[in-house]
Amino acid sequence: MHPGDLEAALLKQSEVKDCVVVGVERGGNAEPCAVVILRDTSDLESVVRRANESLAEYQRMRMWVEWPEEDFPRTNTQKPKRQAIADFVRARMEQAGRGGVGQAGNSLLGELISRVAGRSMPNLPPDASLDSDLGLSSLDRVELLSALEDRYQVDLSETRFSSVRTVGDVERMLRGEAAPGERYHYPGWVLRWPVRWIRLLAHYFLMRPAIVLLGWPRIVGRENLRGVKGPLLVVSNHLGEVDPGFILTALPARFRHRLAIATGGEALETLRSPSPDRNWFLRVYDRMQWILGVSLLNLFPLPREAGFRRSFAYAGEAVDRCYSILVFPEGRHTTDGKLCPFRGGIGLLAENLGIPVLPMRIDGLFEYKKAGKKFAPPWKISVRIGSPVKFPLGMNTAAIAAELQEKVASL
Repeated sequence: MHPGDLEAALLKQSEVKDCVVVGVERGGNAEPCAVVILRDTSDLESVVRRANESLAEYQRMRMWVEWPEEDFPRTNTQKPKRQAIADFVRARMEQAGRGGVGQAGNSLLGELISRVAGRSMPNLPPDASLDSDLGLSSLDRVELLSALEDRYQVDLSETRFSSVRTVGDVERMLRGEAAPGERYHYPGWVLRWPVRWIRLLAHYFLMRPAIVLLGWPRIVGRENLRGVKGPLLVVSNHLGEVDPGFILTALPARFRHRLAIATGGEALETLRSPSPDRNWFLRVYDRMQWILGVSLLNLFPLPREAGFRRSFAYAGEAVDRCYSILVFPEGRHTTDGKLCPFRGGIGLLAENLGIPVLPMRIDGLFEYKKAGKKFAPPWKISVRIGSPVKFPLGMNTAAIAAELQEKVASL
């Protein structure tokens, strides 16, 4: 940050009598805050906005405060005492959790979160939950972490990011106050041949009969996979818990036999490490569910709260072993049958894995689910398979997500 350039832009505004730009520490970087003495009762926010128009994006001031006196404290050489002014700004920020300092949409952090969430969020209270209030999925958190690292030029390790639950937690993390994080388990043994053969037996003797009872699907577009060997990143809409069974049924055997499925990390970890408050029988039951899920369905955790970069690394290891990866980029079940917006993190995953992406869509299942029916007549549910698509390196991750959503919607 070069304060002189920013101060010059402010002084060009006729309402500004004098100004000083000080740095506010954020994750190892100094964010510029404009401290201004106005000539009249002008709106300081509009003054700073006009000054920002002449500055580059990375220079723009997203925090401002009006100096309460007629002049700044000065040294013997009449230069403003920047340290005293910076101390004043910090004191104002501590009042009501930053309420004493004007900000543009919760400053840069608010802009980053708004961009990841895909909607404008002008006022983000510190206690706003990234999960329930802002609706950030595990893939969104990947994109947010990446954006924070790029902007603040810091390495936000899994441990530091794992305790983040709210906007205030993000602020504290950037100040180095994050608590130790949680650990998720990625059982590599499920990718090896003994378990894979057991999984194949379970699919043909358990899952296939179950799909026949639930409603044997009509498969459309399987010819799009002729000559394609994989591995692939499979993306699909998300209607219910039985979606993986329909996807596996529709895929050709060469993909069906080697498919790893991303699922909610927190729920999966709760099964593996149940609370001590549960009685021993329920703890054993939970652990058995975890063992069966990771071994027979090849589930692996894609956490919503933390640990997702380790999840990406595990997905990369599975791809190296010629496994395809199934992800539901909506991040939640649909509530109205319509396609929910794809999370931007799916673009980051596609970019990291560097493999073709296969769009798929399940149709007809939601109507039976909404009617409360457990079974559907044969062929009333359809699974549509698109053509694999490969995205160029360096393509914007949000653009990848948007294009994938369009392809799934058009099937």
